[in-house]
Amino acid sequence: MTDLFQHPDYYQLDELLSEEHKMIRDATREWVKRSVSPIIEDYAQRAAFPEHLVKEMGEVGLFGPYIPEEYGGAGLDHISYGLMMQEVERGDSGIRSTCSVQSSLVMFPIFAYGSEEQKKRFLPKLATGEFLGSFGLTEPNFGSNPGGMTTNFTEDGDDIILNGAKMWISNSPFCDVAVVWAKNEAGRIKGVLVERGMEGFTTPETHNKWSLRASSTGELVFDNVRVPKTNILPGRDGLGAPLSCLDSARFGIAWGALGAAMDCYDTALRYSKERIQFGKPIAGFQLQQKKLAEMITEITKAQLLTWRLGVLKNEGRATTPQISMAKRNNVDVALKIAREARQMLGGMGITGDFSIMRHMMNLESVVTYEGTHDIHLLITGLDITGENAFV
Repeated sequence: MTDLFQHPDYYQLDELLSEEHKMIRDATREWVKRSVSPIIEDYAQRAAFPEHLVKEMGEVGLFGPYIPEEYGGAGLDHISYGLMMQEVERGDSGIRSTCSVQSSLVMFPIFAYGSEEQKKRFLPKLATGEFLGSFGLTEPNFGSNPGGMTTNFTEDGDDIILNGAKMWISNSPFCDVAVVWAKNEAGRIKGVLVERGMEGFTTPETHNKWSLRASSTGELVFDNVRVPKTNILPGRDGLGAPLSCLDSARFGIAWGALGAAMDCYDTALRYSKERIQFGKPIAGFQLQQKKLAEMITEITKAQLLTWRLGVLKNEGRATTPQISMAKRNNVDVALKIAREARQMLGGMGITGDFSIMRHMMNLESVVTYEGTHDIHLLITGLDITGENAFV
C-alpha cells in the first residue's frame, strides 16, 4: 500500500521546532513509509507481530532516544522522542507500543534506577534491538489499582524466589528481559530484571485480540523463579517507581495518538476530494466539511498541547497530572477522528485498503492502557480539587 501521508500543520507549528527536531521527525516518517506502511495491514489481518522490525527500530534510533550515548541511546530531548512516537503511531499503534515499552518502561527504569553494572549490561543491547524488553506491572486482578499486586518474592541466600503473574504485557512472548514489579516479604514494591531462560519463567501469548493485532501481547508467569539479587533495581522502590515509568510512556502516547489522528484526517481529506457523489467530490458537501474542519481543529489543539508538554518535560517541570491530561485528551481526540473518518469513507472505511479501521481498533486499547480514560480524569480532578476520588 502506497503511503501518501502529508503532515497537517494548520498553525505553522513547525516554526516551534528546531531543525534537528524536524530532521528526526522526517527521518522517522521516511522509515515508517518504507518499512511499516507496506506491510502493516497484512500483519494486522493475520494478527502477527513483524518481529523483523525490532532490529530496524534499533538501527534508526527508536529505542531509548533520550538515553545518554554512553549507554547506547542518542542523548536526544523529549520533544524528539515525542515526534518519533507520533510518526511511528501514524504507522501503527502496535509498533509504537513496542517502542514505548522498550524505551519508557524498560530502558528508562534501568537507566534511572539500575546499578551501573545493570545499565552497561542491558541498555546497549536494548538500544540496538538485540534485546527486546517488557514491563510487568498489570495483573489479572489488578489493573487500575497496581498497588494491590500479589506477585511477590522471598529471599534465599544470594537469590530471590519470585512467584505470581502479570497480564496484558506488550512484547512478552518475544522478550529477552522483563522489568517486573513485585512485593518483597515486607510488602514493599521492587523492580526485578527477569531474564529469558530462567527456570519457571514463561510468557504465554494472548490471542483473539481485535485491537493491536500487529503487536505481541502476552503474560509473564513466575513459578518459583530464582533470580539473583543483583537483578533487583537498587535506585528506587515503592509504587512511585513503576508509576514514574508510566509518566514517560504516557508522554509518548500523547504524541503517538496524535499521529494516528493525523493519519485518519489525512486519509479522509484525500478521499473526500476524490470520491464523487451527486456529481461532485464529497468534500464539497457541508456535512463533510464540518467533519474535516472539526478534525483539523482538534488536531491543532492537540499539537499545541503536546508541544508545550514537551517543553515542560525538557525543563524537568512536566507533572504527572499534566501528562495525564495530554494522554487522555489526545487519545480521545484520535478515537473521535477515527470514527468520523471511517464514516466519511463509507463502506471502504472498514477495509484494509485504508488505515482508518485499524487505527480505530488499536486506539480502543490505547484509551485503556497506561491508565484508563476515566482514571486520567480522576488524576486531573485530584490535582485541581485536592480531593481523592479513588478511595
